[in-house]
Amino acid sequence: MKVIGLIQLSNPSAFEEYRSQVGETVALYQGKITSRGSVEAIYWNELECTPFSAYVELEFPDTALAQTWVSSPEYQSLLAIRHQAMKLTLFSVNPEP
Repeated sequence: MKVIGLIQLSNPSAFEEYRSQVGETVALYQGKITSRGSVEAIYWNELECTPFSAYVELEFPDTALAQTWVSSPEYQSLLAIRHQAMKLTLFSVNPEP
């Protein structure tokens, strides 16, 4: 299962600090970062989402492990720096075969 993050950066140096640590917390729960990057263009925004400048895609074996990671003490310890670095919308998706 995949977890997608839509990111609105506010502090690039805090973001680099967060980014240097978050991967380790993901790996502790059998997850991996499969893709990340900046947003080139938005073609439609009919939902009127707040603009975001970057994204991340994570993959976990199942929903339970993703939820455990989100609630884990390891990830929770990064929230203060995350709040300095960005605003984040994080959601899971279940890709169709």
